[in-house]
Amino acid sequence: MLKYTAEELAEAKRSIASTLSKCEKALAKLTPGKSQHTLTMRRIQAFRLSLDLIDRESAATAQQNENPQGNVTVPGQKAPL
Repeated sequence: MLKYTAEELAEAKRSIASTLSKCEKALAKLTPGKSQHTLTMRRIQAFRLSLDLIDRESAATAQQNENPQGNVTVPGQKAPL
């Protein structure tokens, strides 16, 4: 699996959020039931999913940076030496 830096994830999130905003604005001008409306709705769903996945990856990256050796500490258990 590819690893991305926090900066790469932040830039991807910014770019996708911008495109999502533009799609949401365009959607208001489209006729429901038409192919362009349906396509734009699907793009909006995909962009929202992408943002959620980026947030998850960002959280995992931050957690890994706090615990660089990959050791998991369970409450009530001593941390590995």
